[in-house]
Amino acid sequence: MPRKKTVTPHAGQRQLRVGEELRHALAAIIAEDRLSDPDLAGKMVTVTAVKISPDLRNATVFMTHFGLDQSHEGAERLVRALNRAAGYFRGELARHVEMRVSPQLRFKIDESFEAANRIEQLLHDPVVQADIARQQPEADED
Repeated sequence: MPRKKTVTPHAGQRQLRVGEELRHALAAIIAEDRLSDPDLAGKMVTVTAVKISPDLRNATVFMTHFGLDQSHEGAERLVRALNRAAGYFRGELARHVEMRVSPQLRFKIDESFEAANRIEQLLHDPVVQADIARQQPEADED
């Protein structure tokens, strides 16, 4: 009887360690700025996280961009260019990181910073501030 494949909701220690090593290597590769694609040359890209599959064959690279127009179109163009260059990055990773198989890469914009900024703006909204002020006396009475 074949073993039942279990799905773990959280990344294991090995996945986290390998993902972090890939993040550092990709940051170094991007910093070298040897990319010939005009959509990538000279762009300020920061790799924020690398989420790798349990078999270490696929990796999603989360990144942020600086110096671009903050439109969604500029970010999408950058992601398309990074995904076009994924083969180059995979080859460079094979030279920088010792792994049995260099993972397939897929680039995505890290939207967690935008979400954090939105929450920060909401917390500073005068209506929310008034709500917080009204709630605090009740909390002090308990």
